[in-house]
Parts: sequence; C-alpha cells; structure tokens
Amino acid sequence: MTCFMLEKGKTGFFFKVRVQPGAAANQVAGLYEDAVKLRLTAPPVEGKANEACLAFLARLLSVPRSQVEVVSGHTSRNKIIKVAGVSAEKIFKAFGL
Repeated sequence: MTCFMLEKGKTGFFFKVRVQPGAAANQVAGLYEDAVKLRLTAPPVEGKANEACLAFLARLLSVPRSQVEVVSGHTSRNKIIKVAGVSAEKIFKAFGL
C-alpha cells in the first residue's frame, strides 16, 4: 500500500517528492512509494529541476517561493521538501490526496 508521509516540524511541514525532470508539462503525477511524484519540464542540470520544483510547489500551495525549500536530495530525484505557512489540509488537497 502506498502512503504519503507528511510530518509537522517547528517551522513547517516536511514531505517527500520524487522528481521526473524533462517532462512535457509541470504536474503532480500521483504517488511514488511514500512521496508525491512531480513531473517537471526543467532539465536535471545546474539546479534547474530543483528551482522548477520549488517554484511549482510554491504556486501549487499558494505560498511565496521563499517558504519552500529542499531540505535533502539536492542532486537526487528523491527529495525532502519543507514548506512553511500552509496547513496540512491544503497540502493534501493540492496533491489530490
């Protein structure tokens, strides 16, 4: 069974994403194990996919880009993201969960 993991920290919520760079469109593509799978148009070079990931998540969650950051996995498809200023309900709704 696949289960999305959302963890509340002192400064925001933490969750896993699985990024597929070089896609035709930016979109949420369901779940991948315990992470949200994101398809992004940006290539996986020079941090472009990371920046596209953060900008896409900020737009999706309606928060300023400065409130979204990659905590770990900067050079991996599997990343842990921290987002501040948003509720758990809004995160689940944005991802269609």
